[in-house]
Amino acid sequence: MNGIPLLSRARSFTARTAITDSTGDFTYEQLLQSSSRIAAALLSGSDDVREARIPFLVTPGFNWVAVQWGIWIAGGIAVPLPLGTPASELEYVVDDTKALALVADVDGAKLLEPIARARGLRLLACDEAVRAEQRPLPEIESARRAMILYTSGTTNRPKGVVSTHENIVAQITSLVEAWEWSPMDRILLCLPLHHVHGIVNVVSCALWSGATCDMLPRFDATVVWDRIVHGGLTLFMAVPTIYSKLTTAWEAASQKDRQSMSEACSRLRLMVSGSAALPVATLNRWKEISGHTLLERYGMTEIGMALSNPLRGKRVPGSVGTPLPGVRVRLVNEQGDEVTPGTPGEIEVRGPNVFKEYWGKPEATQQAFRNGWFRTGDVAVLDNDRYRILGRMSVDIIKTGGHKVSALEVEEQLREHPAVAECAVVGLPDEVWGERVAAAIVLRAGSTLTLEDLRSWGKERLAGYKIPSHILVVDALPRNAMGKVTKPAVAKLLHSDLSEQKQ
Repeated sequence: MNGIPLLSRARSFTARTAITDSTGDFTYEQLLQSSSRIAAALLSGSDDVREARIPFLVTPGFNWVAVQWGIWIAGGIAVPLPLGTPASELEYVVDDTKALALVADVDGAKLLEPIARARGLRLLACDEAVRAEQRPLPEIESARRAMILYTSGTTNRPKGVVSTHENIVAQITSLVEAWEWSPMDRILLCLPLHHVHGIVNVVSCALWSGATCDMLPRFDATVVWDRIVHGGLTLFMAVPTIYSKLTTAWEAASQKDRQSMSEACSRLRLMVSGSAALPVATLNRWKEISGHTLLERYGMTEIGMALSNPLRGKRVPGSVGTPLPGVRVRLVNEQGDEVTPGTPGEIEVRGPNVFKEYWGKPEATQQAFRNGWFRTGDVAVLDNDRYRILGRMSVDIIKTGGHKVSALEVEEQLREHPAVAECAVVGLPDEVWGERVAAAIVLRAGSTLTLEDLRSWGKERLAGYKIPSHILVVDALPRNAMGKVTKPAVAKLLHSDLSEQKQ
């Protein structure tokens, strides 16, 4: 495992506490031992699984990290699966990766067992794997593929973003340097572990640094506030939606509790917001509550983090700062020529942090790059040497609560509803969620459809954050002369309808 720098680093901190979760405290030595046993169970007599894809569904905690590291030690590619996802989406990832085996805890096994049985795949239980006998382990080169994270793109199904161990190390070390991580740090994880935000920015940066990661199974505002007050934290990272919910909980607390909550925030050295645009109102209110000006940064699954406001220095609301160490960023026009400061352009990124490829999609991979630069599809402007994000080039990507949702994927599912003849899905601005998923729908003759009925139906087919929270039934969708649905016109209709409902 010499080629896995994250694990080699852990050997420098063996006696320190690496992870705490609902079951207890675990040292780096325990993490290394458990992950090695899981690797032995995965190898099952072979000497190296040689970049086999191994999806896993495990609740955030010690076992989650042990499984991820165990897959790496065995020579495999870790494919974290999202909790609370319909079986159809899990099946898609399992099939798309051509998985060798699946790994799950008790809760995850309930969902993965029928998927594994139908495909003749081995399903390895965490509790059994950590008791496997030790065995010789393969040497892993850092250039190997290490992880596949699925992200929605402009196609109707998510694409698997492949990162090597080298890519992951570049993403980690850039943040460790910029945000001055140390072994004395302690961070709380309350984010899902199928996004780079939780996996790299929180868990991996902590473990690279010899710090402690306090892991919650899911976000709960009351529990998070308790950990902030009593947990000895030094850092906290979340999406804007979480800060909004923490603000609501603070406002509902007694005057005495509010004071202790605010004082506890002041003891943290850094609080970060990302994965979605941070409303200025949310930033200002959080500063009033905590004394912190949230550090905004910019990144995505394909690149990790690329831009960040400074740890030390002025943070400008609405700005995502400057390039992180080791990352090159430029803004270009449609022809690929760099634009001058003050002129909007597409963000392109280059550096060792940039992903290797989209899994099984060479054409999509080729289209994502221009002269060695990754084309993010995001538009920004450079003002006073700081980058400010203006939005997506594609209207078919919706960013809601830190998640990226493909409008095309949602449309594909909605068209399966017996009452839906046609539909168009867009994102509408929302103070809490960043954007909310909304749909204009043309019904089949004689059909009716309510939002409640649609959401109930959608829960069997889509993750909750992908299901429209607002619908408008229309006689026809607006189209251009070529017959293509014009999304801006759809968004205008839905926005007007929503505004009328609020009056």
